[in-house]
Parts: sequence; structure tokens; C-alpha cells
Amino acid sequence: MVGRDAEARLLERAITLPPPPTPFGAYVESVQCGNLLFLSGMLPVVGHEPMYHGRVGEELSVAEGYDAARGACLSGLAAARTHLGSLNAVRAVARLGVYIASTGEFRDHPKVADGASELLLDVFGADRIPPRIVLGVSSIPLGMPVEIELILEIEP
Repeated sequence: MVGRDAEARLLERAITLPPPPTPFGAYVESVQCGNLLFLSGMLPVVGHEPMYHGRVGEELSVAEGYDAARGACLSGLAAARTHLGSLNAVRAVARLGVYIASTGEFRDHPKVADGASELLLDVFGADRIPPRIVLGVSSIPLGMPVEIELILEIEP
């Protein structure tokens, strides 16, 4: 039963996944090792078009950072669906990492990261909220404000 309702939850909540992301360099978007699916760092893009540029707390607000984290997570879910065929194959979100380009004085990292966490809550339910790490960094590739990391446990 675990994971079997993810696709229905997307429909019920009117969550539309973007086209699956494609690499910006020499790497793949996902790799499966046993029952784990590792996704490459996901950026807030649709196609190769960035949703935002800049650092949160400088050029971007917390609300824009939240939206960027949500957008990056949507890209991650699109990559997972492409690899798996359906998000119903996800048994658990094993790890969420959220990296936020921010100023040294910025302190609202958890509010930004909730953009990704709350999306995962909507898609997979409260019983599968993942552990997460949230870090502020000086820059993220291509000048984007957020990059997320997802590791998913999938059905054997």
C-alpha cells in the first residue's frame, strides 16, 4: 500500500509536474542502486529555464526561495517518475537535502526548505516526511537560489 496513492494525490491536489529535467553537464539525473533511487541535484528550472536567479536574503525573498525549493522538488519528482514510470513505486523518501544560496546573515533556511518538504508531504503523506538537511551556501550552479537532493526508497 505504501506509495500507491502518490499519483492520485498529485491529481487531487492539482499538482502538475514539469517536464523531466535534463542534465546541464556530463551526468545523469538518476541512478538506481538496489532499492534506492538517487537523484542528481535538482534545480528550480522548467526545461533549462531557471525560475529564479540570485541569493535568498539578498536578491530574493523568503517566499521566492520557498517557491524555488518547491520548483526544484517538482523537478525531482518528475525525474523520479521518468525513471520509475510512476511515483506509486516510491516506498519512502529516505533523505531530503536543501542547499540555499544565501547571505551570511540569512537565518530563515527552514522556511525556504519547507517549499520542498511541504510538497513531499502533499504527494506522499504525513507518514513519509523525510529527514532533511538544510544548508546555506555562497553559490549554487548557474546562479540559482536552491538545489535539492533526494534519495528515494523504491519497491523491489
